[in-house]
Amino acid sequence: MIRSLFVISLALAYVLVVGAPYLLYTILTGNTDPIYRVGVLGAKLTLRLAGVRLEVRGPEKIPQERAAVYMANHQSNCDPPAIVSLLPPVLILVKREFFRVPVLGRAMRLRGFIPIDRKNRGGAIQALEQATRFLMAGHSFLAFPEGTRSVDGRLLPFKKGVFIMALKAGAPIVPISISGSRKIMPKGQPVIRPGVVRVMFHDIVETHGCNMEDLESIQDRVRAAILSGLASEERSLEAVASPRVGSTEVYKL
Repeated sequence: MIRSLFVISLALAYVLVVGAPYLLYTILTGNTDPIYRVGVLGAKLTLRLAGVRLEVRGPEKIPQERAAVYMANHQSNCDPPAIVSLLPPVLILVKREFFRVPVLGRAMRLRGFIPIDRKNRGGAIQALEQATRFLMAGHSFLAFPEGTRSVDGRLLPFKKGVFIMALKAGAPIVPISISGSRKIMPKGQPVIRPGVVRVMFHDIVETHGCNMEDLESIQDRVRAAILSGLASEERSLEAVASPRVGSTEVYKL
């Protein structure tokens, strides 16, 4: 608990002390690149202070000159900073409550991060439509198709919204498996434990030339890829019951 309070306090101090001057610069100039870089640096520092080490496989599969939708499973609050620290610049669909954080919330809005309220279906649809426009304009996105963190670490069913977004924009999807992060920050527990987060980037799933009839097939391919990088206790119950769901290449924890 002491370590958790220490890390959280330093993270908040970083946002306020370091982020505030860059936020002012962004407001005056309209240039959001510096504050984005400062945010990524803060994410890396926070992970290091928390004793979190990343083991990464397949970074060469990250497209360098194409806007893409990076889709990952979601086990804990350390997932977004871990993934963002590995990716080229991305936008994110962010839980609306995070926009209330001083400095951070304003910075995210200026950068183009999109608030989403899962309880408001109409608002969520509008958020996805806005994200689709940004994606078509060349901005990559990080998305968590489960829509929320998994309580027990097992992969949850996927929501269709982010897949529809990728299809409409004709953007490639990069599946990402995150393994081990629940042990570091379990959902519903105010603790941060040191440990290893394993991140695996999978082959691109193309959507160009596809239509809504291909939605289920694309969703299944992304799910199978993500499952292939999870440990047995992180795989969904149907995958455990049917070992052929996803490949046999699984992290050994």
